[in-house]
Amino acid sequence: MIELQNVKKIYPNKTVALGGVTLRIEDGEFVFVVGHSGAGKTTLMRLLLREEKPTSGKLMVNEFDLTKLPNYKVAHYRRQLGVVFQDFRLFPNKTVYENVAFAMHVVGTPTSKIRKRVPAILNTVGLGDKLKCYPNELSGGEQQRVALARALANNPKIIIADEPTGNIDPEMSIEIMNLLLKINRLGKTVIVVTHEKSLVDYYQQRVVTIEHGRVVEDKVGGMFE
Repeated sequence: MIELQNVKKIYPNKTVALGGVTLRIEDGEFVFVVGHSGAGKTTLMRLLLREEKPTSGKLMVNEFDLTKLPNYKVAHYRRQLGVVFQDFRLFPNKTVYENVAFAMHVVGTPTSKIRKRVPAILNTVGLGDKLKCYPNELSGGEQQRVALARALANNPKIIIADEPTGNIDPEMSIEIMNLLLKINRLGKTVIVVTHEKSLVDYYQQRVVTIEHGRVVEDKVGGMFE
């Protein structure tokens, strides 16, 4: 469960990035977060990743109070998150297998478990035959699927996708969104930050709209909450 209670984020230069956001996302939900550039979407994501702390208000993610979480516990908290970025952020000198395995190595997963899990995850995203390929040998859509597989590597409870279709063509965008819905049906909470209205309209999921640092609309399947 993710819960924000009157969360504000004001930067040292007095910029108000979030002006009092109250929002609740239940376990297993699929939520689009939309808004124009500068609306506050990126700040919200950075708070959820604990790259930033709220200026005021309360932010809970499961049992973690992110307003009070000490720095030494941040790495432990982030293990329950899987993050997919618009620019993929793959290691160009590592194979598909190695890119996904890396996420497991850094948290101390035994090699025997990595050898079993990585091929299984890659099969889930339709890349079971690409283990030995390097990123530059893949299409943009395939690279994004590797990034998604890496986000799933440590079996997180929550997937946060930041403009996951921003650098791929419309057909591949549908494939990535369908994969995210498939992952959601496995019980994961999925949050997709996007500005692509056509995708949001097509999938008819919950949509939270942010403008000028505030939630101005919250709809589920076309219905207002």
